[in-house]
Amino acid sequence: MISEAELLERIPTGLHIDGRWREAANGGRFDVTDPATELLLARVADASPEDGAAALDAAARAQRDWERTAPRERAEILRRAFDLVTARADEFALAMTLEMGKPLAEARGEVAYGAEFLRWFSEEAPRVAGRYATAPDGRNRLLVVKRPVGPCLFITPWNFPLAMATRKIAPAIAAGCTMVLKPAALTPLTALLLTQVLEEAGLPAGVLNVIPTTRAGAVTGPLIKDSRLRKLSFTGSTEVGRRLIADSADQVLKVSMELGGNAPFLVFEDADIDAAVEGAVLAKMRNGGEACVAANRFLVHESVAEEFSEAFTARMAAFHPARGTDPASTIGPMVDAATRDKIVSLVDGAVEDGARIALGGSALPGPGYFYRPTVLVDVPADARILDEEIFGPVAPITTFRDEEQAIRLANATPFGLVCFAYTRDLDRALRLAEDLETGMLGINAGVVSNPAAPFGGVKQSGLGREGGIEGIEEYLETRYVGIADPTRKD
Repeated sequence: MISEAELLERIPTGLHIDGRWREAANGGRFDVTDPATELLLARVADASPEDGAAALDAAARAQRDWERTAPRERAEILRRAFDLVTARADEFALAMTLEMGKPLAEARGEVAYGAEFLRWFSEEAPRVAGRYATAPDGRNRLLVVKRPVGPCLFITPWNFPLAMATRKIAPAIAAGCTMVLKPAALTPLTALLLTQVLEEAGLPAGVLNVIPTTRAGAVTGPLIKDSRLRKLSFTGSTEVGRRLIADSADQVLKVSMELGGNAPFLVFEDADIDAAVEGAVLAKMRNGGEACVAANRFLVHESVAEEFSEAFTARMAAFHPARGTDPASTIGPMVDAATRDKIVSLVDGAVEDGARIALGGSALPGPGYFYRPTVLVDVPADARILDEEIFGPVAPITTFRDEEQAIRLANATPFGLVCFAYTRDLDRALRLAEDLETGMLGINAGVVSNPAAPFGGVKQSGLGREGGIEGIEEYLETRYVGIADPTRKD
């Protein structure tokens, strides 16, 4: 296993523009710290608006040659990148643990998940297809082709530093699009390491340009207004997503938005309670709860609520908070003080609303931004904690009487990213698939994310899909060519 010091020496900390590592135009840098210790890890170049413009210049220059690159060549670059990321899994895992806090075991899981997007879209690149047909009136031939949409801007979050980057970069490479990537300022090191790997895999200069910055709006705002940019993909909060959609309207950009969630976890009276508890632990505690797909509201049938709550609380009590590099760690810190303090506020508010703490309920003393795994029971249906994305290891449990009420409670949110439901009744499962307002549904499964499946939500959880055969369509536009039938005389 590589040491922390050795890894930090290997990771580049500059901007990557037009195939070169460089300093920010104004020479600025910002601190990246370990959320478990609050100590400095690295100082990374802090891109200015001038650097953002240079990155888009490079992407625009590279677009024509890149889109003419053979699909098989693009595929081979992605496949080499998959092999390199897999070979350097320990480095990527440690980088994520250091800058984001998750335990090494979870970080290794993200490496496997994030790398799979590179492999999946390496296989999709040669399969982009159109069609050729005769018009119904017989007068024309109809040629439909798919073309890359053009230069893209990607804005990625801090919670899955590798997977959120590969989920956007891989289909763009496969489709023939160039890119500007702005990784989260809290976790830029993983993205910079990935950029280094893609360069080693043979990605040409200018295809991927990476600009970490602490001034996101000032740097990305002018790019969104630039007529050369044709695509914006953002993963983050709904509040920021709304602003970006509005900003993109001037240029009528193609947008993909993976926004907030408020995932319900439904446990029906006929559920296998042991399986439901196992699924609940996965759905709640993956990434320490810092995930848009984390179960946010546990809706349990009143006849099994006590049994489920007791078993689930016992499982939650077994988690051991510690720095992610500690072999005993099963949950790391929250990413920063603001995230931890929001959790404190939500839990305290829930107690004031009438909820009862069955486990946890408080932050741990520093250093580090740790919060105890927490279970809340008897949570009133109108409690604030059921309306907001918690983004932490807190499970509020409330009850329902029947299927109709469960569906009504589950849908009582402006969000619709994912839902989980445990039932042995196949007919009920099919009804839920019809009636729940969600982009993704896990039936008797606590994890649904898969590179081969379309990831995305409905309502205020976003637009578009990432992954699956649908994922590459976000980076393509459809062109129709009408060709006169040369055999006709009329």
